[in-house]
Amino acid sequence: MIQTTTVGSYPVPEWLSALPSEQAIIDATRVVFDTQRQAGVDLPTDGELYRFDVNHPDTNGMIEYFVHKLGGIDHRVGRADMSAFRAKHEMAFRSKPAAVVRGPITEGVLNLAEDCARAAKVAGGDFKFTLTSPYMLARTLLDMHYHDFAALNMAIADALAAQAADLQCACVQVDEANIPGNPADAPIAAAGINRVLDAVKGRKAVHFCFGNYGGQTIQKGEWAALIRFLNSLHADHLVMELAHRPQSDLDALKELDPKISIGLGVVDIKINHIETADEIAHRIEVAEKQLGAGRVKFIHPDCGFWMLKRSIADRKMEALAKGRDRFEGR
Repeated sequence: MIQTTTVGSYPVPEWLSALPSEQAIIDATRVVFDTQRQAGVDLPTDGELYRFDVNHPDTNGMIEYFVHKLGGIDHRVGRADMSAFRAKHEMAFRSKPAAVVRGPITEGVLNLAEDCARAAKVAGGDFKFTLTSPYMLARTLLDMHYHDFAALNMAIADALAAQAADLQCACVQVDEANIPGNPADAPIAAAGINRVLDAVKGRKAVHFCFGNYGGQTIQKGEWAALIRFLNSLHADHLVMELAHRPQSDLDALKELDPKISIGLGVVDIKINHIETADEIAHRIEVAEKQLGAGRVKFIHPDCGFWMLKRSIADRKMEALAKGRDRFEGR
């Protein structure tokens, strides 16, 4: 009745970071898929290992991997660029922009279809492929071309939608960790996310959290302020941070449109504590009582595992599956 899944990232194996190569990434991706399946994860992800960049460890490639490949964007950032970006107080947690928009945005050399196909060869079954939302990418850029945030957001969305149309996988997930702290931008964010979702041919998911910047929350807010936004999304299900959140957030999701399935965060990735099967089962039980039987279709960690040690991440995944089984009486 309830499927287990992961959000996206997995800790980079030490042997991969020590001697990276195309073949090593393929081998490591195979290990990540096998580890998840052996732990009981029904819909695994590829671990996003291909995005890892030692120069940008804070977000594990969630930003730079995309914007540095898109056309019209310059990853070279000068003194004046940094000064202009730092004036954007809402992005104070970043010391400089991810890149500078200097011309019309195009797909450039981004090739998500190739990344997805590489994962498919070693997935061993259905899997979920992830990409960062247009809104979140736009927020990290210094715009010297459009001079209009909504236009910038949609330009990125168009480029990503063209890529999403060619992804061959069971589910495509758009990741957004910035809008929860900026609900006023909800219409802009929804327009860009929906442009991408509408291009996806399979199941469609959107992941939301309040930040996982070096393992820390960076956004303040609550789900109650975002219900109208969430209901406007063209998604089959949402992947929500809830294990690390107050009980009131769960209450707010009662207003979520029934046609959108709920993915329940039941594993806290910001602590090393290994949840027990009983803890996981209890969190599902509480959610089912508040939201209604059958509303929860997926359970998962709050966010990606990249900043945890592999030994911690692996045991949390095992607990995830055991907790689901405990809840369902298997």
